[in-house]
Amino acid sequence: MNFDFTDEEKNFFSEIAETMETVAENRNFESGDLDTVRGNLAEALTALAPTGYLKLGLNAENAPVSGTLPLMAAMEQLSGISPSLFLAVEMSTRMFGRVVTLGEEAGKGSDILSALAAGKTVGAVALSEESLNVENDPLTTTATRDGDVVLVNGTKSLVVNGPLADWYAVVGMLDEKAAVFFVEKDAPGLTLTDRQGTMGYDGVAISGLELDGCRVPADRVLEPFDATTLLEKLKLCENQILIASSLGLMQASYETARDYAKQHRSGGKPIIAYQEVGFKLSEMLTLYQTAQLYAYRAAWMADDNPKEAGVLTLCAKVFCTESAEIVAGKSLQVQSKDGYLAGGKSERSYRCAKYGQIAGVSTEIARVKIGDAALGRL
Repeated sequence: MNFDFTDEEKNFFSEIAETMETVAENRNFESGDLDTVRGNLAEALTALAPTGYLKLGLNAENAPVSGTLPLMAAMEQLSGISPSLFLAVEMSTRMFGRVVTLGEEAGKGSDILSALAAGKTVGAVALSEESLNVENDPLTTTATRDGDVVLVNGTKSLVVNGPLADWYAVVGMLDEKAAVFFVEKDAPGLTLTDRQGTMGYDGVAISGLELDGCRVPADRVLEPFDATTLLEKLKLCENQILIASSLGLMQASYETARDYAKQHRSGGKPIIAYQEVGFKLSEMLTLYQTAQLYAYRAAWMADDNPKEAGVLTLCAKVFCTESAEIVAGKSLQVQSKDGYLAGGKSERSYRCAKYGQIAGVSTEIARVKIGDAALGRL
């Protein structure tokens, strides 16, 4: 098990960071109305497409690097620059894109996949219904056949990129089996709810979907799937995204606190000279680097031993997402009143961190699954 990256991979990570830092100089990715958020995402996708970043993990030809481990490291670079932009890009390209790849063998969705890799379309996955928890509650979105189309009925909540997406991958049931329905933004019977405000990720557009007899061509339906198997695939991908997001939040929080401690003075000396501040920085760095190693090992395992990767990814998600909140909190403490003021990286990270604990497989359900695995029940 070797987490050392090749020179080619390191150069690619640097290219991602430099590209997005240049774009971020002229844009605020962490807030804005729908038009602003739409423009931000379009600008980012246009900048990322030539680098090949949008091809990663999608079985695309000529991807600059391959494997889940370098993908995790590349995602960490983007997350550290802008958590909101990261979530919007990944839920479109990686999450939605991987759903599309499920239809490759059947020859479905290749046109959508090409547009995603070129940064010319935005996707969204509509999975959650009454709550973010789809582990214990059955899918209530259903479809019936009507000739060469299916009619989809249901309500979806907290759809990341909902107000911006060109395509939606709606997960539901058809003929008592799980299925994915690719719905275009202007499809008859599709209605978007108002943009939903959230505690963090202010620069992401989130809404719900209402489907009332929404007509979807049969060639835009992926079926049939075992519901448990399909949800496990989707949640594994979402968990990997949330893990990478947590790493970026920790990186931003730690570096902000470190730099502040060097520059800010109290009692005639930089506050980094105070032992208690040094202790907090050491604890933050320890959590961040441990989380990074945990995330990298889970990513490596996803390719080396996929059967074991699921539980290890849950372990990494619990540790990384909870550590992100702790590290952000300690960063706020180091910065005192300056950290508490709205608009800083640590304040933003603190608000964003909670999402990682409740989205994907929640940390509570993850602990149950990890315990079941430890007892040999999985």
